[in-house]
Amino acid sequence: MHKSLSWLKESTNDFSNTYTTALLAYVFSLAGDMETRAHLLQHLDSIAIKQGGSTHWTQTASETSASLSVEISSYVLMAKLSHSHSAEDLGYASSIIRWLTSQQNYYGGFSSTQDTVVALQALSLYSSVGFSPAGSNTVTVQSPSGQLTFNVNPANKLLYQEKMLQDATGKYSLEVKGTGCASVQVSDCYLKENLKAYKYVTTTQLHNLFFFSSYSGKEESTNMLILDIALLSGFIPDPQSLKDFIMIMIIKQSNFKDGHVLVYLKEVREMNSMELVLLQQIPVHNLKPAVIALYDYYQPSKSSYREHKTHCTLT
Repeated sequence: MHKSLSWLKESTNDFSNTYTTALLAYVFSLAGDMETRAHLLQHLDSIAIKQGGSTHWTQTASETSASLSVEISSYVLMAKLSHSHSAEDLGYASSIIRWLTSQQNYYGGFSSTQDTVVALQALSLYSSVGFSPAGSNTVTVQSPSGQLTFNVNPANKLLYQEKMLQDATGKYSLEVKGTGCASVQVSDCYLKENLKAYKYVTTTQLHNLFFFSSYSGKEESTNMLILDIALLSGFIPDPQSLKDFIMIMIIKQSNFKDGHVLVYLKEVREMNSMELVLLQQIPVHNLKPAVIALYDYYQPSKSSYREHKTHCTLT
C-alpha cells in the first residue's frame, strides 16, 4: 500500500486531468495524507465552477460531459467529508450537494450506471455526516392552481413524497419552515417523438417493419437505448431477420421473449435504419395494432412510442 501511494504521489502536481485530480484527492483523504489532500483540494477549489450557491467541476472548459462532471464533483465531495467535518467543510459540501441533486433524473439516478453509483455514495456520506434525529420541516409549493404541502418529520424523513403539479406553465413559489434539511426536486417530463416505424406487406404471411431513429441532442450520442417491439397477435419474428439485427453495428444484442422483440442499441448518433420481418403463424380475426417503444436504458421517461399494424385480412 505504501509503495502504491508513493507512486501515485508523483502525479499529484500534474493537474492536466481534473477527474484524476479529484480521484487522487479522495484516495489521499482515505489514506490520511492530509498534506497531499490539502494540496489537491486547493487546486480543485481554484478551478471549481461556482454559480448561484452551487459548486461543481468539469473535465475541461470545452468538455462538459454531464456524467463526468457528476463523478468529479462526487469524488471532491467525498474527499472533503472523509476526514474533516467542520462547519466550513459542511458548508462547502452543501454547495456541491446543491448541484448534484439538480442533476438527478426523475428516478433518482444520474446519466449512467457508473456516475449514479459514485454520486449515491457521495450523497450517502453527506447524509450520514449531517444526520440529525431531530428537526421537522413543512415544505409549501404555491402554484397557479393551488397549494401543495409536504410535511417532513422524524417519523417520515426517509419516506419519498411526490405530488403532481397541475399546471405546466405559470409562476411557482417554494417556502420551507422548520429546522433540519429537506431535499426538493422538480421534474419536468415531456416526450419528443423521434421514432418512426414504416411498414409494408409483401404477402399475406409477411409483415415487414422498417425503423428509422435519429438523435439531435447536445451530447455526441445517446445512452444505451431499448427498442421494445410488441408483436401483432399470431406473428413471430423471422429467425434470420432477428440474426441479421446483430450484424448492425449499433446493436448490442436482441432477443425474442413473451411476444416482444427487445433490441439493445449501444447508442444513436445520427440517422439509423433497421428492418425486421415478422411471420404470420396463426391467422387472427380483427387484428389490433401493437406498440413499438424506444426509450433510454438509464432514464426510461425519455421515450417515444408508435403503433404498427398490418393490412392483411383473414378470408
